[in-house]
Amino acid sequence: MNDEGLKAELELLKTEHRDLDDAIAALASLPIVDQMQIARLKKKKLALKDRIRRVQDQLLPDIIA
Repeated sequence: MNDEGLKAELELLKTEHRDLDDAIAALASLPIVDQMQIARLKKKKLALKDRIRRVQDQLLPDIIA
């Protein structure tokens, strides 16, 4: 995948990560909190964070001098 494709994927992943953050906050503010659903969303959010890091690493690889 080229840099433009990776940048587009990165933006989509970041948007989805923010959306999950909002969804978690909304669920947490409900009078009856579904802890299991919140846990699932947090797990998905962590997986997205890992994917974001991998894409960022592809865009900016480590250079050993």
